[in-house]
Amino acid sequence: MNINVYLEDSLAKSLDQSAKQLGSSRNALIREAIKEWILHHEVREWPTAILKFQGIKDAPNFESYRDDLLPPSEDPLV
Repeated sequence: MNINVYLEDSLAKSLDQSAKQLGSSRNALIREAIKEWILHHEVREWPTAILKFQGIKDAPNFESYRDDLLPPSEDPLV
């Protein structure tokens, strides 16, 4: 996917210098910077709606359905 990014002149010059020093391309440095930013800024916790969920009062306990299950016809571990 191609994306156009507009940089102020001083930032573009710094990017060019860094790319030259590292023997890399500007695009490669920009990709790496975006990966790093996402890695350090991604949400790593449950949404508030999930954390505050209290369940459904009228819902039966899921364990109550266990007696309706049939045993396997063969032992799956043999």
